[in-house]
Amino acid sequence: MASRADDDGGMADDRTEKARPSLSRQLLPAVHGLLARPLSSYYLLIAGSGLLLLIGLTMVFSASSVKAYATNGNAFSAISSQAVFALLGLVAFWVCQRLPALTLRTLGKYILGAAIALLGVLDLMNALNGLGVLKAAADGSVSVGPVSANLLWLYVGGFGIQPSELAKLGMVLWGADVIARKGPALAHWRELAMPLFPVVGLLFVLVGYNDVGTMLVLLALIVGLLWAAGVRLRVFGALGVLGLAGIGLLIAAASRGAGSGSAEADTNYRVERLTAFLTPLEKCNLDGACYQLIQGRSAIFEGGWFGVGLGKGALKWGWVPEAENDFIFSIVAEELGVVGCAVVLALFSVLAYTGFRIARRSADPFRRLAAASITTWLVAQAVINMGGVVGVLPITGLPLPFISAGGSALVVAMAAIGIL
Repeated sequence: MASRADDDGGMADDRTEKARPSLSRQLLPAVHGLLARPLSSYYLLIAGSGLLLLIGLTMVFSASSVKAYATNGNAFSAISSQAVFALLGLVAFWVCQRLPALTLRTLGKYILGAAIALLGVLDLMNALNGLGVLKAAADGSVSVGPVSANLLWLYVGGFGIQPSELAKLGMVLWGADVIARKGPALAHWRELAMPLFPVVGLLFVLVGYNDVGTMLVLLALIVGLLWAAGVRLRVFGALGVLGLAGIGLLIAAASRGAGSGSAEADTNYRVERLTAFLTPLEKCNLDGACYQLIQGRSAIFEGGWFGVGLGKGALKWGWVPEAENDFIFSIVAEELGVVGCAVVLALFSVLAYTGFRIARRSADPFRRLAAASITTWLVAQAVINMGGVVGVLPITGLPLPFISAGGSALVVAMAAIGIL
C-alpha cells in the first residue's frame, strides 16, 4: 500500500510538473507583451543609444587622458570637448525628434546642398594644395582667408565641421523624400535614375576624394533606402558594380596625388590600407599600414575575456594610433575584454532591431524610408569600424558611432537618432 501510495504521489508530482509551464514559456509571452506596447521601440532606442553614449564618453576619457596630460598637462581636455559635443548632440536629438515629417522633408535638400557645397570647397582647397597653388602649414592645413582645410575637416574661423557627416544626414532626408514622391513610378529605371543617381554619383566623388570609408557608408545608406523602397535586385547589382568601379578610380587617383595621396610615394597608401587585413602578420611591414592593425590586435590579445580593468590599459599610451578615435574598439577590448565588446555588440544589435522595427511599422513611405536608411547607416558604420579593428575588414578610418571621439560625427548621429 505504501509503495502504491508513493507511486501515486510520484505520478501526481509528474502531472503537476507537466501542468506547470516551463520558464521559457513564461518568459516569451512576457517579453512579447513588453515589445507589443506602443512606446517599446522608443524606450529601446533611448536606452540603447544612451548606453552607447555613456560607454563612449567613458572610453574616450580612458583612451585620451594619458596622451592629453602628456601633451598639455590637462587629462580632461579631450573629454571636456567631447562632453560639449554630447550636450550639443542632445540638443540636436531633442529638436529633431519634435520636428514634423513635412519639415524634415523640406530641410533635407538644404542640408544636402550645404554638405555638397562644403565638400566642394574642401576638395578644391586640398586639390590646390596638391597642385602647389596653395602652401600647406606645418600641421598640413591649407588656408584661404578665414577658411582652412585639413583633409576631412573644414574650418571657418575657430569653428570646424566634417562635411561628409552632414552629407549622410542630408542624403537620408533628401533621398527618402525623393523616393517617397516617386511611389509606384520607381518600377521604371528612368524614374529611379533621375535625379537620385546623378546626385549620388556627385556625392561619391566629393566624399571619396578624401574618404573612401565614408563613401562605403553612403553606399550602404543608399542600399538601405532602395531596399526599403522595394527596388528590384538588379538595381543593387548595378550599384555594386558602380561602387566598386568608383573605389578603383579613387584608389588610382590617390597614386597621382589626389586627396590625401602623394604622387611621390613608392606605394599607394589606399591600396595598403584596404589590403593590410589580408597580409599575414609575420609578413607585415611595421612602418606601413599594418602597424595600426598589429597594435590593435595586441590590445585585443591583452584584454582577454574580462579585460585588464577600466583605465588600466597600456597600449593607449602612444602604441595604438588613433586610440580615442577610429581604433577605440581595441581599447574597449583591452580594458573591458570580450565581455565589454559583447555589450557594445548587443547594444548595436538592439539599435538595429529597433530601427528596422520602426521602419516596418511605419505606414508613411517617407518615415519608413528614413528609418531604414538611418538604421542601415549607423549599423553599417559600426560593422565596418569593428571589422577593421579586429582584422576581418579593411581599415577605413571610420569612427565608431556614439563611442569614438569626434564632434561632427556624434552630433549628427544623435540628430539621426532623434529623427528615428
